[in-house]
Amino acid sequence: PLGINTIPLKPDGSPYSQEEYENLPEEEKEAILKRQEELQEAIRELFKRLGSLEEEWQKARRELTKKAAEFLIGPRFAQLKAKYAGNERVLEYLEEVQRDILENVESLQAANKQPPIPLPQQQDQYQKYRVNVIVDHSRTQGAPVVVEENATYTNLFGTIERRVQFGIMTTDFTQIRAGALHRANGGYLVLSALNLLRSPLSWEALKIALRTGKIRIEDPAQMLGIAPTEGLRPEPVPLDLKVILIGPPWLYYLLRFHDEDFRKLFTIRSDFDTEMPWDGEAEEAIARFVRARTEEDKGILPFSPSGVAKLVEYASELAGDQKKVSTRFAELSALIKEASFWAKKEGAATVEARHVKTAIEKGKFRHSLIAEKIRELIARGKLLVDVTGERVGQVNGLAVIDLGDYAFGRPTRITANVFTGKDGVVNIEREAELSGKTHTKGIMILKGYLGDRFARKRPLSLSASITFEQSYTMIDGDSASAAELLALISALSGVPVKQGIAITGSVDQKGRIQPVGGINEKIEGHFRVCEALGLDGTQGVIIPVGNVDNLMLPEDVVKAVEE
Repeated sequence: PLGINTIPLKPDGSPYSQEEYENLPEEEKEAILKRQEELQEAIRELFKRLGSLEEEWQKARRELTKKAAEFLIGPRFAQLKAKYAGNERVLEYLEEVQRDILENVESLQAANKQPPIPLPQQQDQYQKYRVNVIVDHSRTQGAPVVVEENATYTNLFGTIERRVQFGIMTTDFTQIRAGALHRANGGYLVLSALNLLRSPLSWEALKIALRTGKIRIEDPAQMLGIAPTEGLRPEPVPLDLKVILIGPPWLYYLLRFHDEDFRKLFTIRSDFDTEMPWDGEAEEAIARFVRARTEEDKGILPFSPSGVAKLVEYASELAGDQKKVSTRFAELSALIKEASFWAKKEGAATVEARHVKTAIEKGKFRHSLIAEKIRELIARGKLLVDVTGERVGQVNGLAVIDLGDYAFGRPTRITANVFTGKDGVVNIEREAELSGKTHTKGIMILKGYLGDRFARKRPLSLSASITFEQSYTMIDGDSASAAELLALISALSGVPVKQGIAITGSVDQKGRIQPVGGINEKIEGHFRVCEALGLDGTQGVIIPVGNVDNLMLPEDVVKAVEE
């Protein structure tokens, strides 16, 4: 503390020493003490007056500084207020900032003098005035559309980042980061339903946000109660957007039946087909898709008209229908990129039909190892398949093996034996518990047909067994019921069946042949086996009439048929 001490002086003006002062008479000492008290009182009055003057001066200085600051910042804030005149929240914020600056102008001046060494407690005095723009739509035309591929909680709702300073983890409002909900606010948010449900906290938090109409940025650790310290809790942001979930039908029905909130929040359902009619509009759509891919990826060469035409043809092959093309654009995109690769390797300037054909063939080759192994077993006689001659009670049926990303067909021997008895038709696959429900239903339909055809007047007294030879896995589907019926009739009548002719199709109880799936794979599979064992010009495949417009066969198969 600041103060003044008085020292007794001699008549000549020099101070008394301690010894000299002690030797003074008591009367003189008392007089000195009295004068000291009077002087101290005067000094105290003087300091009190100085303190008042200091306060008045500081107050006047602060007022002057405040007026000077107001003179400097007033016009700038007036411009901002005029710019945001229609936004009450912004105007309130600007008013608070202006008032705070004027009240703390001296501390802001002191903050400009930075110490030579930053201290842990040193804070940026201007930090509280900074604006953290978490979403900027100044360049967005129309409503925002956001596609979030990874719907984690922080990706959807945002996060509060932290930084380490002098070994201490700190954060403030400038560390708040927006999520997909903020970016899509006022527009549309597209999410993968499966990805959303696999992300912890995301699904429940999204439903809460949609119900309340507010976006809350919270620390997941705090929500789970495992955060070591309390963090920031930003003010909720009003939410107004449309959420679009994309997923498989089974997931939609699962949520609809088991999640009441889902039924209330997601009331509009739309189905997207995986194919579209093959017309001029579809061809133009695929051509535009090819162009878009070449513009997005500069490494893809432009496609010639023949290249686009071949791609459209392949899209129809994917759809398995002469009148439709597939909308599985992911597969088409992969084919576009690979066709461009083969065109570059050849040194071509554009992708032609031959390059697309090469890409298709190479893709099938990479996936056809299992199909080749099966054909090898057939060629070596390990899997018995006859494609020449005639047999009683034996027919070549056609099966499709689907590996997920590749499907192929293969012929399989279906044999039937008929003998005296009353057991009826015995499905050996069912007895061995290798028959699926649909296949078992197909066998029961065969029994109904046989009863209707041969046992209207008297009971059908026979026993018959039917099976897929050398098949040791589960069999399902009714597409082999026509072949099974033909094998039974051959066994009953003793009339042999040509082994070079395979057959596919399902049968109803009236004996009508019904369309089935996988026609192209089945025909090609039988052709490849006949090709491996030797084509003699008599082989072929019998298909339902209803499947004729599904024929989209490879060029070599079509050429072999023509020859």
